[in-house]
Amino acid sequence: MSVATQSARTSSRAKRAERKAKEKRAAVLQTQMAPRKLGFIGTVKRYWQLWAMALPAIVFVAIFNYGPMYGIQLAFREFDFTKGLTGGEWVGLKYFKQFFDSPLFGTLMANTVRISLWTLVMGFIFPIILALLINQIRSSKVKGFVQTITYLPHFISTVVIVSMINLFLKPDAGVLTRVLGVIGIQSDNFMGDPNLFTPIYWITEVWQHVGWNSIIYLAALSSVDTALYEAAKIDGAGRLQLIRYVDLPAIMPTCGVLLILNMGNVLNVGFEKVFLMQNTLNLDASEVISTYTYKIGILQSQFSYSTAIGLFNMLINFAFLVIANQISRKVSNSGIF
Repeated sequence: MSVATQSARTSSRAKRAERKAKEKRAAVLQTQMAPRKLGFIGTVKRYWQLWAMALPAIVFVAIFNYGPMYGIQLAFREFDFTKGLTGGEWVGLKYFKQFFDSPLFGTLMANTVRISLWTLVMGFIFPIILALLINQIRSSKVKGFVQTITYLPHFISTVVIVSMINLFLKPDAGVLTRVLGVIGIQSDNFMGDPNLFTPIYWITEVWQHVGWNSIIYLAALSSVDTALYEAAKIDGAGRLQLIRYVDLPAIMPTCGVLLILNMGNVLNVGFEKVFLMQNTLNLDASEVISTYTYKIGILQSQFSYSTAIGLFNMLINFAFLVIANQISRKVSNSGIF
């Protein structure tokens, strides 16, 4: 064997050994850098300061959100005051069947879904529009003034809001009654007309909360890189093009998450406002699940029946939440879980 051949083999072995050593060092380094699965106990020990900060919130949620769930069993029992929450006779799905067979079931579901969907859709669209419009204001003073004016109604109590609605829509004397009459919209009693209850509800709901709900969209818009606006303007984009190609894509993930969260409250129509706006004339359009549960459970003391209705309402909301989350994950690859 020649000296050159032996030298080449030796060099080849050395290169292979060096390559294997590098691969071994890289594997060891990757193992050290990879996050270790600590488990729950290990995580608490390592990040105990963060867990200590979160402990009051965890205790609060456990007591006031999960603790009352113990009473769900009333939906499956014949409640007896003398025997407590768990002493009544087990009746299974009796009260669920009673609710489904009730002549009011169709009316309650139709009213609840109609009012909820109108409020959900309009209450989702208008804050986005308002945030986009406010974001186009260049003067910081004018922007602050507009934000303050639109936020203020959110802090008005529901009782005051309903009192304002009754005063403004008072027959023959209300300010809005006269204005609507001038433009051709007339009614003998706006608050007593079943066909007008839903529009009055969602319009006033949007007016009250549109400014407050736009805050999170304004926060998302404030994080947009200004270089994107400058580049778009150089390319000749106008304000509508800036909104379409810069602003909207920036807030779409936020819109998706908020829509999913709102879908979890599809059947949770605000009890106080609906109850205060109800009267004998508009009851056919204003009776919803929450007000019916109050009347059955509190006024008529049918606690098991009202609990069954409330549990059914919760399950429907949870189903809407899961469905909306799955659709969002498939469409925009974003969700809450």
